[in-house]
Amino acid sequence: MHILISNDDGVFAEGINVLAETLSEIATVTVVAPDRNRSGASNSLTLESPLRIREIAERRYAVQGTPTDSVHMALNALIKEKVDFVVAGINHGANLGDDVLYSGTVAAATEGFFLGVPAIAVSLCGSTHFHTAAQVVKKAVLLDQHNPLPRNRILNINVPDCPLDELNGWQVTRLGARHRAEDMIEETDPRGQPIFWIGPPGAKQDAGPGTDFHAIENKCVSLTPLQVDLTAHDTLDTLSQWATYATEQ
Repeated sequence: MHILISNDDGVFAEGINVLAETLSEIATVTVVAPDRNRSGASNSLTLESPLRIREIAERRYAVQGTPTDSVHMALNALIKEKVDFVVAGINHGANLGDDVLYSGTVAAATEGFFLGVPAIAVSLCGSTHFHTAAQVVKKAVLLDQHNPLPRNRILNINVPDCPLDELNGWQVTRLGARHRAEDMIEETDPRGQPIFWIGPPGAKQDAGPGTDFHAIENKCVSLTPLQVDLTAHDTLDTLSQWATYATEQ
């Protein structure tokens, strides 16, 4: 088995290196990731400047671009042999609820999906027990070998920040939701000009049983299947009526 690993925290982040070491026990691993932290990059592609890549070790590459750039380059130019899985992570911090829309980690997995490779995004809800998350991913990849996930889905895994033996099992979850983000933080630069920082994410809003938030609060691994089709199918009938009315006028 050949696994491509990427992330959004950068190729030198602890999470991606722990993951690569662990998955190397069961597969050939190639790491292709941004050369620096690109958290929050979502699905952005670099279109106005060339991409540069640097080999930092055997099967380890740093890309001067986004997580999506990294996976796109890996699968379309760099790796010549078949890739069986794309795993993005281990993200330094949770990707729960609305976070998945902004996450470069989820975006890296999504790009693998777009290019026809089964994909998992994994996040540690903290910054300590990366080995716990790596063991969870290892088990998930092995389970997929025996009982494959539907290939029209991406798996988003969030792992509590605790030792492996303190996990309370795995739960299948849906995305929860947050309140709106807090206000931006306004400061002044040394020249007296205003500067702004993006504020903290909003507090949990939809976080009851069955959500990814609830699983993590109860020290359970959260498994959330994601689909890329954003079509609101339950609204098609209403819009068809609009279209009919507008056409007849």
